[in-house]
Amino acid sequence: MTLADRAPAAPKSGAPSLQIEGRVATVSFCRPAHANRLAPEDLDTLRRHIETVNQDARVLVLRFVAQGKYFCSGYDISSFGAQHAPSSTYFGETMDLIESARPVTIAVVHGGVYGGGTDLCLACDFRIGTPQSNMFMPAVRLGLHFYPGGMVRYVTRLGVDQAKRLFLTAEKIDAPDMLRIGFLTEMVAETALAARVDALTDQLAGMAPLALVGVKKHLNLIARGQCNVREIEQAVRASEQSADMAEGALAWKEKRRPLFVGH
Repeated sequence: MTLADRAPAAPKSGAPSLQIEGRVATVSFCRPAHANRLAPEDLDTLRRHIETVNQDARVLVLRFVAQGKYFCSGYDISSFGAQHAPSSTYFGETMDLIESARPVTIAVVHGGVYGGGTDLCLACDFRIGTPQSNMFMPAVRLGLHFYPGGMVRYVTRLGVDQAKRLFLTAEKIDAPDMLRIGFLTEMVAETALAARVDALTDQLAGMAPLALVGVKKHLNLIARGQCNVREIEQAVRASEQSADMAEGALAWKEKRRPLFVGH
């Protein structure tokens, strides 16, 4: 599935949609008229999508894309104070699930991203933007204390000084600054975005599945100060004895692309 196919017809509810094709899954945000904000029911949908891709061993890459001018404006603030709406901590727990998702994740940040939407991006492994991208974190300006997982992601991805700058001033920054501080892992011209995301998707989807998902998992844990040496050593030994390791070595010798099977 190419990025050109990233905007399927929105469901009547406007809820995030999920498409899976082989090793690639794509979640699309479908409320462009409302800057792709996420209501409580959208978080439930996202959780189901994450569970679906986690259970599908074929899927190695999960992409988040959006319709319209904005990527995501975070939690629908009109939900605050509603009688049955969950706390913003529920939003944060959903972002934690994205961070710990089994596949490698890519946020395609084609436009503005705000509030909790910025944390959704930081929960992803790769964040590719364009010069049209911009961001800000208005929580403190709104009187809202941010949830724990998002604060950890801001500090571990961007450093404490940039986290303080963005949280405490609610300053809006543009794409070059987003790239400079590490919010974006890459910036490309708007006309090149689809091709670049497709190329990265193809590159990731062609990696050895066991090693790819295992290394992704443990890098995220290490960033949080959790280095499970025993589990990593077990993964190392399992990879050394796998059919994929044998195929990778043979392909390297024969100077061809390996054909991995995931065991």
